Amino acid sequence: MNYLNDVTFQLFWHLPMNAMVLAQQVSDPNLIGQVQKAWNHFVQTGQIWALLVGLVIGWLLRNLTSYG
Repeated sequence: MNYLNDVTFQLFWHLPMNAMVLAQQVSDPNLIGQVQKAWNHFVQTGQIWALLVGLVIGWLLRNLTSYG
C-alpha cells in the first residue's frame, strides 16, 4: 500500500493544479429534494420494513449469542 501511495504522489506532484480534476458539474443542485425523493422511494417500496426487521433480528441474535 505504501508503494502505491508513493507512486501516486510522484506522478501527481509535478502536475499543475489546473490539470487535476477539482470539481464536477452538478445537474440538479436540489440536495434536500433528492434526499426526500430517495426516502419516499425507500418507504414506498417497502425497504424500510426489511431494514427494521433486519435490525430487530440482528439485535435479538446479538443478545442471544452474547455471554453476560
